[in-house]
Amino acid sequence: MVEIVRAGGWLMQPILLCSILAIAIVIERFWTLSAARISPKYVLAQVWTWLKNNQLDSVRLTELRLSSPLGQILAAGLLSSKYGRAAMIDSIEQAAAQVVHDMERYLNTLGTIAAITPLLGLLGTVVGMIRVFSEIMLQGTGNANALAGGISEALITTAAGLTVAIPTYMSYRYFSRKVDSLVLSLEQESMKLVDAIHSDRRVEVKQ
Repeated sequence: MVEIVRAGGWLMQPILLCSILAIAIVIERFWTLSAARISPKYVLAQVWTWLKNNQLDSVRLTELRLSSPLGQILAAGLLSSKYGRAAMIDSIEQAAAQVVHDMERYLNTLGTIAAITPLLGLLGTVVGMIRVFSEIMLQGTGNANALAGGISEALITTAAGLTVAIPTYMSYRYFSRKVDSLVLSLEQESMKLVDAIHSDRRVEVKQ
């Protein structure tokens, strides 16, 4: 492995760095974008139980906000529910915007890595071929080792760039779809609460 990196020339270093960064982001996003962490199924039922039993107070509201992204959205809606349906929906949308922003964190970086690593590989190809033609100009075609080294550098960087870019792009598309699915789930759960409370029902939070 070390020999391959050395044979690929200095452009293998940024490609290798991109691969490490991509792996770290994929692991982090797999952990963070778990449906059980983003939109736990018990949250809405728990909130409705508190409402029916008139147990919703500031402590439970804080607990709800800190429990999960869905809890954060529902807590924002509950705080504004006494001002009417429109105000409740507006608060939910504002909280959801922050949650979606957090869910999309690092995805642009992942997409950028998928885009630039083939270009780095292509640059390595160009550098390798320049080296080959330089050797041909200086020594002719008789020095096979020098020619092979330049061609090897060109091929290795191209292969390395594509090897990193392809799974990274697949991961980027997967997480983008995952975020879309989670956003839909958050929207559905939030609207269930809005519809259950209705615009004419006031929710008083105990102090």
